[in-house]
Amino acid sequence: MRLYVDANFASPYALAAYVALVEKSQPFDIEALDLSRRANETQEYAKTSITRRVPTLIDDDFALSESSAICEYLDEVLPGDTRLYPRDPRERARARQVQAWVRSDLMPIREERPTFVVFCGAKRPPLSPAGLAAADKLTAGSLALLDRHGEQICGDWSIADVDLAMMLQRLIVLGDPLPPRLVDYANRQWRRPSVQRWVRHPRPPLVEY
Repeated sequence: MRLYVDANFASPYALAAYVALVEKSQPFDIEALDLSRRANETQEYAKTSITRRVPTLIDDDFALSESSAICEYLDEVLPGDTRLYPRDPRERARARQVQAWVRSDLMPIREERPTFVVFCGAKRPPLSPAGLAAADKLTAGSLALLDRHGEQICGDWSIADVDLAMMLQRLIVLGDPLPPRLVDYANRQWRRPSVQRWVRHPRPPLVEY
């Protein structure tokens, strides 16, 4: 398998796909695209990815984009002791809900705390009122999710824990206030070996795009 990611290794969506492959113990190659130079917009890449986005997974003659679709595909086609999604249909739906939430909502956090602050040391000013409101929403929602099971949002670990921890890390690294319980949760997810492989990946000098 081959996984296309961004050259800065800062995409939260590429992170999820990368972690999924590692958790499944699946050998894979990495192809890094320089998004600042619009490498994803080339005709060559368009032949590979119909969305022209990263991540894109290549499995033989099958190409698949969008990280949640990639994770679901890998959970279906790859064996292994580690499941990316819960077996229980309600818990599996909850995990997918969390993934959709952090991808489609909380825009002020994503704009004011881009993933470059997490992976590349970028700095940003204090959160705006809109950013603070989004942080409050994230805090309330995350606490409600953890109240259900404790250490993970669906009981056992799932790939949705990585997505939620990624959103929380955007706030943690710049010292934005969060309840200790959420800081502990996010940092515990961050210490997972598959996540640390991504975190420790060599990166070029910061180029924001």
